[in-house]
Amino acid sequence: MSPREIEPAAPSLAIAGAPAMTPAGVQQAQVLTRRRWIVFALNTLTYLGLLVWLASILGHGGWSVIDAAIFFGFAIASPWTVLGLWNALIGVWALHFSGDAVAAVAPHAAAADVPTPITARTAIVMAIYNEDPRRAILRLEIVRESVERTGEGAHFDYFVLSDTRDPGIAKREEEEFDVWKARSGAGAARLHYRRRASNEGFKAGNMREFVETRGNGYEFMIPLDADSLMSGEAIVRMVRVGQAWPKIGILQGLVTGAPAKSGFARLFQFGMRHAMRPYTSGAAWWNGDCGPFWGHNALVRIAPFRDHCHLPVLPGTGPLSGRILSHDQVEAVLMRRAGYEVRVLPQEGGNWEDNPPTLSEFSRRDTRWCQGNLQYLKLLDLKGIEATSRFQLVWAIMMFIGIPAWTAIIALIAIKPLDGETYANFPGMSALWLYIVFMLMYLSPKLAGYFDVALTKGGLKSYGGGPRFAAGVIAETVFSLLLSSATTFRTAIFVLGLPFGVSATWSGQSRDAHRVAWDEAAKLLWPQLLFGFFIFGAAFLLARATILPSLPLTLGYVVAIPLAVMTSGAALGAFLQSTGLCAIPEEFDTPREIADFESRRSR
Repeated sequence: MSPREIEPAAPSLAIAGAPAMTPAGVQQAQVLTRRRWIVFALNTLTYLGLLVWLASILGHGGWSVIDAAIFFGFAIASPWTVLGLWNALIGVWALHFSGDAVAAVAPHAAAADVPTPITARTAIVMAIYNEDPRRAILRLEIVRESVERTGEGAHFDYFVLSDTRDPGIAKREEEEFDVWKARSGAGAARLHYRRRASNEGFKAGNMREFVETRGNGYEFMIPLDADSLMSGEAIVRMVRVGQAWPKIGILQGLVTGAPAKSGFARLFQFGMRHAMRPYTSGAAWWNGDCGPFWGHNALVRIAPFRDHCHLPVLPGTGPLSGRILSHDQVEAVLMRRAGYEVRVLPQEGGNWEDNPPTLSEFSRRDTRWCQGNLQYLKLLDLKGIEATSRFQLVWAIMMFIGIPAWTAIIALIAIKPLDGETYANFPGMSALWLYIVFMLMYLSPKLAGYFDVALTKGGLKSYGGGPRFAAGVIAETVFSLLLSSATTFRTAIFVLGLPFGVSATWSGQSRDAHRVAWDEAAKLLWPQLLFGFFIFGAAFLLARATILPSLPLTLGYVVAIPLAVMTSGAALGAFLQSTGLCAIPEEFDTPREIADFESRRSR
């Protein structure tokens, strides 16, 4: 079925004379419309201001071909950073200066704290594909035990949905599941394992098969990835919100990284954690009923998901055709089109995942997301979707379209002296200030997160104190700048290769800490090294004064290989753990679910 043939559901009836509300009745539609116009105005003015500033610099001595190319690349690449700035600033304002953060950002969230009894049946489903069976099933077992401790366990069933193709792994899955079931006593009847004969449609197809064959017995499902972990309290709170608002179709929880042994994961998740809360809160302030879906650690209302969120097979041939890899945001768009709200619960606690343990695993995941997001190009003409939902698709595309543009800008700046303009006539001070301002904008989601921690009562203490937190901020900032160069260059090459048939593959992930060998890193990252030699060679020959200030953007190319090796090594991970550098609150006050997992996985 074509996505354009699926007509939207009829809108719900409104009381005559009453203000128009969002489908669930959570907010006045006019409030969200006003917020969206504010965000549009702020972003447009900022974006245009940056373009005018850059044009005044590049056009100072006349326009060359290189100048025009830099300006065009900046026009493509900068919107993502501009919106990141305003989402982060709005998020900090909403969390700390709005008076009532819950009312401002997530008015539906108040229902989570009302101790209403659970009446709905919920399926907690974990999709796995060539994963470590013991690791994955142990997580689901701990989730079940935590739910049981809430006293609401009778309303939840548990499903392991396997797409595993490796017969040896599949056999181990069955064995681990049988062991779990054997020690579950009377609760064993609520544990289920199913392995598909074909993994058509990947994870989305796995979930689709479940809702069509087993979904009728449940009002909600909570999909989990193989690295997901949730507390029973967090799950019950989400179900309470779903019960209170029958027209919320998807409620996405705020997922944070769990304590990690890998140096790469510890550094990465420290920055990601701080970018997430203000950024997500700021986005929720204006996204409202057209929120995000990340495919896991979320509450999904099964009936509308089954009836209205069937993913199309994209027409044509090539990497952007066929099954959709990044399925979650499309499902969110279809859910909202069906007349159900998609909301986020932007509150930390009880909702964790593991981050990739190495640079190579992170980069592999990123290219799959890149291809999946660019597939949205074929969905932009969907009928009946909300303007904000359509923007979400465009924004997901722009996230990756901008990466080759940034890479081109860096290369063009390195050779700009070839256009004949002398530095004596170049407005260097204005260019330097634009560079500094834009770097601060680029870092603004994380900076806002650090500010959020400092403003939160007990925030710095939860991270081991101010000095340790500040040291973590510095370490992560250096790491993230180096990582950005290494990974974005690979993504840029991948994007440029898509028209020629380059494609990502859907495969199992290596989620535990492991060492990346030098030859493996060199095989993956040698193009970055060559590009770095080109950038530094051109700068040395043409404009040596630019080498030092450009290091935050360029050093990562030449150190990508040792960065991949060093951040995967046991020594760095052990050092970060022993010093508490880049530690997260769960390491100083460990939740029972995480403690249980760590103690039992090593037995």
